[in-house]
Amino acid sequence: MGERAAGPAGGGGGAAEDGGLDLRSAAFSGHTLIPDRYSRDGGNTSPPLRWSSAPSGAEELALLCEDPDAPGGTFTHWVVTGIPADVTSVEEGSTPDGASVGRNDYGDTGWGGPQPPVGDEPHQYVFRLFAVDRPLGLGDGVTADDLRAAIDGHVLAGGTLVGLFGR
Repeated sequence: MGERAAGPAGGGGGAAEDGGLDLRSAAFSGHTLIPDRYSRDGGNTSPPLRWSSAPSGAEELALLCEDPDAPGGTFTHWVVTGIPADVTSVEEGSTPDGASVGRNDYGDTGWGGPQPPVGDEPHQYVFRLFAVDRPLGLGDGVTADDLRAAIDGHVLAGGTLVGLFGR
């Protein structure tokens, strides 16, 4: 479930680094540790997210979470597309009504929580929200690469939130 746009997003510590969308979480602030309950070993529940209203002309929102510090290269943890443009949040452990859930690099659909190698410095988990100017038409099971190809040239605004996790 997600909230519909009604005003500024609350939460703690996001940034509209990509231009226009202030992405935040009540569970962690930008560049702070993500609580264990959201990790793959600690409950594997997706964190709650909030963001500012999408700009005029936005037709759809899409979410992506990746770990650029993974040993084998960037690792996808979450892909969500088809989020209605007037939605301004995603609740813990859920996806907004009408959204499609993509495939993570664990080979599952939905959220795949952080699970960096034991002993590594904390990895960055980069949550990105994109507001696009057209319906993407992507269904369940899409990959991060599918999403990137579909949004190319169609992003009106974006927001980024980075959380950290180590074990």
